[in-house]
Amino acid sequence: MTEKPFPINFENRVKNDSFLGEELLKSLNEISPISIRFNPSKKKQIDTSNNPTPDCYRDQQSSNPILWCENGTYLNERPNFTLDPLYHSGVYYSQEAGSMMLAKVLNQLDLDNNPKILDLCAAPGGKSSLIASFLNEKGLLVSNEVIHARSKILKENLIKWGNSNTVVINNDPKDFQRIPHFFDAIVVDAPCSGEGMFRKDIDARNEWSEENVNLCAARQKRIVMDVWDSLKPGGYLIYSTCTFNEQENEDNIFWFSNELDAEIVDLDFSPFKTDRIKAGAYAMPNLVETEGFYIAVLQKSSDSKMLKLPKVKQQSLTRIKDLKSISQFSKTAGFEFFSWNNIVFALPELFVNEIKLFQQEMRIVKFCTEIGTLMRDEILPDHALAMNSNLINFNQKIELTKEEALKYLKGETFPLEGKKGYNLITYQNIPLGWIKHIGSRFNNLFPKEWRIRMKID
Repeated sequence: MTEKPFPINFENRVKNDSFLGEELLKSLNEISPISIRFNPSKKKQIDTSNNPTPDCYRDQQSSNPILWCENGTYLNERPNFTLDPLYHSGVYYSQEAGSMMLAKVLNQLDLDNNPKILDLCAAPGGKSSLIASFLNEKGLLVSNEVIHARSKILKENLIKWGNSNTVVINNDPKDFQRIPHFFDAIVVDAPCSGEGMFRKDIDARNEWSEENVNLCAARQKRIVMDVWDSLKPGGYLIYSTCTFNEQENEDNIFWFSNELDAEIVDLDFSPFKTDRIKAGAYAMPNLVETEGFYIAVLQKSSDSKMLKLPKVKQQSLTRIKDLKSISQFSKTAGFEFFSWNNIVFALPELFVNEIKLFQQEMRIVKFCTEIGTLMRDEILPDHALAMNSNLINFNQKIELTKEEALKYLKGETFPLEGKKGYNLITYQNIPLGWIKHIGSRFNNLFPKEWRIRMKID
């Protein structure tokens, strides 16, 4: 690995901080571990008759589980994820192991059976997909990204992950003041100075400065203060960064607890290093196989006065009562179906009013699951439906070889036996998307903006 000098002020601070120490600097010049996290609802559907696991996992000599995340594992080397069809269908996600600490935290919180969780700074979607797996189709996940272009990436990754109870929005943290006392838990993976990424992203060293650390710490305060009112009394705020300094971590947690009269939650963070004030914990690359990561949890006082949510006004949504055309493609039990600009959406019936509230108050990017577009008397099925194993109910399928699957993902067409009409394309029994077979050829309906652009030969 080619070393690039650390910023001198960062290096001196780490060497002079007995909590961090010179061993941390040495580890930041080593090779980064490679890790992935499986989608439990999809992995169990894989056809194991020929290949037991996704390509990236099967080709390793061995693999090591990530102890703090049930679905996480390390890989011995970084494969070309683009050339594994199951990566495109949401069977697994390439995620840094330290950020999977969130799984250990969520499993210790006293949450309702159907909690409403906000992932405030969610793109590209690693933590959101982890939360979606934790919820396991219960509750509601709202994933927010303030930068519009990144919100589209977040939408793509959550569509591929395939859960029915996720909404993606594109809002500033202050906008959440319009929906007070709504969430049972809020995850704030705050924008930070990125010291924990100095190994994985060498160029991040050039962007570091003490001034930026101070700017990040101030911005993190603003973000948490802006969103605090939308947390229910007794609810949890999970705060994390990928940096090592006190200003952005312990100092902020201490400041939040005083300013907001919030309790620091005592959790089991093993095998990670407890922070300087025994509030949270660090994943440190000289101690565990991770990049740098920090996490702590605050609980809002249950004595907080309840604030009223705005009333849901007349919506532009039209409820669909005749489900005959929908039932050809989708399960219907447990969902209500609405059309919006001729697009049909499935909403979990338990949270219809809450989701309508977000349509009213926020900028929607992903509205639960898009079933398809109304075309006269039929529905043109959407890719999101193909990705959602909890909703899809369609038996006309065509199984592809790996070579065919990669051609399909590139947007190509090729000779393919099958019945006329819509067909669900699968690989190892996992849906990849739709085609419309028209006899001698087929129309490839895989989304153009998501197609593979590299050579696959």
